Amino acid sequence: MTRTLLRLAVSEAARVLGEAGVDSPRADAELLAAHLLGVDRGKLLMVPLVDAEVVTALEAMVARRAAREPLQHITGTAPLGPLDVAVGPGVFVPRPETEQLLAWALTALRGVSSPVVVDLCTGTGALALAIAHARPDAVVHAVEKSPSALSWARRNADARAAAGDTPVTLHSADVTAPDVLADLESRVDLVVSNPPYVPEGVQVSPEVATDPHEAVFAGPDGLDVIRPLITLMARLLHPGATLAVEHDDTHGEVVPGLFSTRTLFTDVRLHHDLAGRPRFTTARRA
Repeated sequence: MTRTLLRLAVSEAARVLGEAGVDSPRADAELLAAHLLGVDRGKLLMVPLVDAEVVTALEAMVARRAAREPLQHITGTAPLGPLDVAVGPGVFVPRPETEQLLAWALTALRGVSSPVVVDLCTGTGALALAIAHARPDAVVHAVEKSPSALSWARRNADARAAAGDTPVTLHSADVTAPDVLADLESRVDLVVSNPPYVPEGVQVSPEVATDPHEAVFAGPDGLDVIRPLITLMARLLHPGATLAVEHDDTHGEVVPGLFSTRTLFTDVRLHHDLAGRPRFTTARRA
């Protein structure tokens, strides 16, 4: 049986993806090969030769990615922190930018015993589940209004609970509703959110366009969800508690400004992503 050098197959995959306009063709080619072979990306060198069937299967996956199907839909998972969550059509795919918000949130919880945490617009549940994984003593609630997204969140929550993590409580609710989570008023230590925030009409990549429209776009200025979210955060947090909300890179002034104009918030800070773009804002309940 003819066998092929894996590095040649990966190089050809990277070439095809590069010509298709994929942002990170080599990385995606390696991740697809690793997924197909069931090994970590860093261990591909330990698989020098592959059978023709593997090359054919890789070519099929590469063709899907070249058509700009999200990498995470092909592999079926997306990473956030130490976790891989299940993803697919009907739910927003977690992005690497949110890793920094997660790191900030875990730092904010240091010294807080048995914290109560709320994740608003949870989508796959990735943020909530990553926090529950890192802090087994936390009581974590996650809110999502989309039935499709909530089914993905429930699948991921069940998987993490089966793996031994502290269970997360899921809520089917609209974060813009005035009475959501009324029983948690002034009881929460940390609120995090990665809500819809792209202004309507903005052109996004084919991969982002695959996400549910309502999980990406939020009105003419991208703030239709964040504005009511601020009121909800103020109601949920106890004095001294903290929050973090991700937003569009065009919101570097307006979102911190929305928090600063409310006397209920102090210590308002803007955080940039690794590319230097405004990415999320944090604040403390006064």
